[in-house]
Amino acid sequence: MGFFDTLVRRSNTDGPEAMGSLDERVRLGLPAPFEAVGEALASGSGSAEACEVAGRALARDGASLDEALDQLGQTSRAVTGGEPAFDDIRALSMAWSESTLAYLHQLSCEDPLTGLASLAHIRSRLSELYRGQLGRDAAGIEETHALVVMEIPEERPGHGADQFTRAMRLSRLGDAARTVFSGTETIGRSGTNRVVVVVDRDAQLGRRVALVRTLLGMADHPTRIWIEGLPSTDRAAAALLDELCRT
Repeated sequence: MGFFDTLVRRSNTDGPEAMGSLDERVRLGLPAPFEAVGEALASGSGSAEACEVAGRALARDGASLDEALDQLGQTSRAVTGGEPAFDDIRALSMAWSESTLAYLHQLSCEDPLTGLASLAHIRSRLSELYRGQLGRDAAGIEETHALVVMEIPEERPGHGADQFTRAMRLSRLGDAARTVFSGTETIGRSGTNRVVVVVDRDAQLGRRVALVRTLLGMADHPTRIWIEGLPSTDRAAAALLDELCRT
């Protein structure tokens, strides 16, 4: 009797219906998500479905695809003495990829601490606006849109607020901005002390900024608010956002 015949015990029934059981010593040595894969390999009943389940479980646990494939290889060699079948590799890889993509699609573009859009989202929104103007005879972005910037003051030396307190202040700025700019405007965080709103440059803009200033007028910490003009190119807009984050 060969070595692997001692690891996988099969019944005396010949043919494709023959079933075997996984040796308990082998089972204990398998990675946790691959016990069902080991059982399927031992029984000869088809292991692709079990590989799909393992792939999804590992993706949810944050394992990389390389780790998942490595564990599949360990399982296959322990049970059969050989490398995993192509169908098993494909099933695990597809399940891992689909589960990972589903997770990524559920991620929000918002900062979880403040509920404000991320700087990357603001940047993407501006890029969309600039691309929309390409090839058109209409007015440029610098004439149709602007940024409203709200800034909480820097703390005095020795009186610095912790990260959570500063985030809550930014969140309050965002709430005030949403009250006034309640349409399709993008409201996001820029650096540690600023909120930026991508707005239409229309006849009502000045009045809206004044209203935001009024809403924040009773706040414990005074807020500076101003309208920042947008440059004529997407690249220059990226530089402007970078400057607003750093200064």
